[in-house]
Amino acid sequence: MKVLLRKNVAKLGKIGDVIEVTPGYARNYLLPQGIALKPSQANLRTIEIEKQRYLEQLAKEQSELAARATLVDGKEITIPARANPEGHLYGSVGPAQIAAALAAENVFIEPENIVLDAPIRTIDKYDLTVRFAETVTATIHVWIVPIAEEDEEAPLPDAEPSDQPEPTDAQAIESTEPADQENPPADAEDA
Repeated sequence: MKVLLRKNVAKLGKIGDVIEVTPGYARNYLLPQGIALKPSQANLRTIEIEKQRYLEQLAKEQSELAARATLVDGKEITIPARANPEGHLYGSVGPAQIAAALAAENVFIEPENIVLDAPIRTIDKYDLTVRFAETVTATIHVWIVPIAEEDEEAPLPDAEPSDQPEPTDAQAIESTEPADQENPPADAEDA
């Protein structure tokens, strides 16, 4: 059965295409969902008008996405992760963690936009693609670094000289003497 597509459908066709599909697929899904129409001269004219509006909207969205891609392109982020001495992570780093690390640097993208074939499982530098649209992509650089273990003691810093001068002997003696009493004891007044 031939139908006229009103929307882009992956692996099927683009808006305005007349395609051949099985009758059940057309009757049960494409036509009731408004994704396709029966091809006729009136429907072809209607779809051409819709296609023009769609292409204008698409051009506007593409320019906005291209601007976002230039902001993200070349961005470097560092993600600390727990790893063994050989550099293998105890867990993995996926698109959600990468998007969260970017968000911490005020770069907001959806995890679905990050192209990652398999989760990251080793410490290394990765160059990943961020796909905003079919033709709009950017590359980010992700460093996976190990987290220092809690049981490892951090080296103590060397004793640094204080900005305040050392107290002299006279100052030390003054601080140990009792302060003068401004209010004499009550017994002294009665005498």
